[in-house]
Amino acid sequence: MAVEWSRAEILEALRTCALHSATMVDGYSGLDVVAKPDAMLLTFRWCRDPNVYAVEVAYPTEPSSPWTGLPVPSAFAWAADVMAGLQENLATGLVMWGRRTVRDGSIVLAYRDPADVLPAGYFVTPVFRVGVPRSSGPEREGTSFTYASPEALVPLPPSEAGSHLAAEGMDVSLPRRLLAEDRLACWHEAYVDNSRGEPHVGHAVASWDDPSRTTARLALVHIQPGVPSDVRTALARFAVRAVTEAGALRVVTAIGTPELRELGFQPADGDGLILHTSITGP
Repeated sequence: MAVEWSRAEILEALRTCALHSATMVDGYSGLDVVAKPDAMLLTFRWCRDPNVYAVEVAYPTEPSSPWTGLPVPSAFAWAADVMAGLQENLATGLVMWGRRTVRDGSIVLAYRDPADVLPAGYFVTPVFRVGVPRSSGPEREGTSFTYASPEALVPLPPSEAGSHLAAEGMDVSLPRRLLAEDRLACWHEAYVDNSRGEPHVGHAVASWDDPSRTTARLALVHIQPGVPSDVRTALARFAVRAVTEAGALRVVTAIGTPELRELGFQPADGDGLILHTSITGP
């Protein structure tokens, strides 16, 4: 069954949902929906990232949801389901894994063609920096890393953060010091992607270099012996994405591994490398 809605009606419905959706995932801020000959371009901002992002939305050819495939009664219901699908993709890391094309000052994300951001057999995630208090005796006082309801969690003391990485032979002194100084921008870990989530095979750390927190420093990217270099690339990629979402306009580093060039790092004035997070440059 062909749709009975006009393109003008479809465009207005999508614009209304994209710009005024109070149910969208945290970090999303709609900017506009522009009609193109073959599709609509929905632009938005994401967290504190300096870039404008976009997704192409095809005009519907039948009155069914592009998300669930079920029939929808109106252009507005169709547009609401477009936004529901976009919300799910954003919540699962679209800005990280969506294949990118720069067009007219925006980064267009293709969510049907994901980029390979993780090496096969490995996973990257932020290091947990919360735990639950221990109170079963003087020898057990403190805080331990564990899974629990959010209400029960408290920040881990810097001296206990990353204990599981230290137990597997990794040096966590730098992120602990940055955490104590309130300069830790992000801390990610890589592990073997299995039912146990271990062993851990590396970690990456970025710090804030200025009080305004617009310059981040990729301070550490470590992988254990025998781990593929692709894991190091993934750790660096996740660290750059984390600080970009936190508002970094540039990322500097003294790390000279060749994988960083793949991520867009270039020689800085003087020593080291620099990456400008905005596609429009510094």
